[in-house]
Amino acid sequence: MLTDLQKRLLNDFQRDFPLSPTPYRDIAEQLGVTETEVITALAELNAQQFISRIGAVIPPNHIGASTLVAMAIPAAQLQTVADKISAFPEINHNYEREHRLNLWFVAVAANAAQLQQVIENIEQQTGFPALQLPLVDDFFIDLGFKLDLQHA
Repeated sequence: MLTDLQKRLLNDFQRDFPLSPTPYRDIAEQLGVTETEVITALAELNAQQFISRIGAVIPPNHIGASTLVAMAIPAAQLQTVADKISAFPEINHNYEREHRLNLWFVAVAANAAQLQQVIENIEQQTGFPALQLPLVDDFFIDLGFKLDLQHA
């Protein structure tokens, strides 16, 4: 069961998160609670897997370099290879797809040279080639949405 504070945090701060040295205090003031209550509620939402991170969404390649990568991994090795790839701090969105290229992930690095090195390291550690699918056309999909938490 979500508390009223948790519901407000989920609904009201998907966008326009305060960009200040004290964002949680700013949120607390807006909601009429303490900064500790905000931090505790967010930690609980994270522990319950309602949220996975709090951070900026930066368009691809505006800061650093990134690419989508696909790999063809035998089913028996899929989890082992996925775990190796997920251990790289430059990797996010690592997931299985129903396709010959069945393991997909996004790699992000400070620059193109570092990105290429990460991909090469992944190929060396896994023993499988990585197909890079760089961004050609950028489409923005706003993933923020009003949650119906009346019955939560």
